[in-house]
Amino acid sequence: MFWRSTIGKKMVMSVTGLIMVGFVLVHMLGNLQIFEGAARINAYSHFLHFTINELLWLLRIILLVSVILHIVAAIQLTRIDRAARPVGYERKEPQAATIASRSMRWGGLALALFIVFHLLHLTTGTIHPVPFVPGDVYANMVGGFQMWWVTLIYVLAMIALGLHIFHGAWSSIRTLGVNRPKARPTRRPIAAAVAVAVWAGFTLVPVAIFFGWVR
Repeated sequence: MFWRSTIGKKMVMSVTGLIMVGFVLVHMLGNLQIFEGAARINAYSHFLHFTINELLWLLRIILLVSVILHIVAAIQLTRIDRAARPVGYERKEPQAATIASRSMRWGGLALALFIVFHLLHLTTGTIHPVPFVPGDVYANMVGGFQMWWVTLIYVLAMIALGLHIFHGAWSSIRTLGVNRPKARPTRRPIAAAVAVAVWAGFTLVPVAIFFGWVR
């Protein structure tokens, strides 16, 4: 069975990972509209939730299924890896290890926790260090990111996201046979460009609000 094989799980991780990368890129571009003012980003939010609400829910379902499959595949692959090597190497010399590749598991866990926090903070308003105004995305973002600890959480999470995308995107296209392994892991220009763009785009918003560049 496809799912039960190691390569099947890796391919599922690759496809779902690329789906999530596509989502974060679109989400980032949407967030950057805050620099065009309250009317712009609130209109964008209204368009998503009312004009194309049915399509939005379909995309949410696809994203949710992708996240679940990605996490389950990652956990099962980790267990398979540990079962195959119950005793660690006496001397471990990774062939192409980077900070990004070594932090994938812990970074993934941190991102899963952050997603929950993010939804409770800016989607449901359950966590609201400042008054939450339903439908007013601009006010909720500006108010929330004026709190130092909220901004810090987002900044740290975006570092984890950037590292995760850098290694994950490259690994995904390699698993799917689009690219060959490189001897030098830092030479992954497309993955690096996407990772930096996502990190910078998402980090810029809370930092700009915290320092008063957006009011």
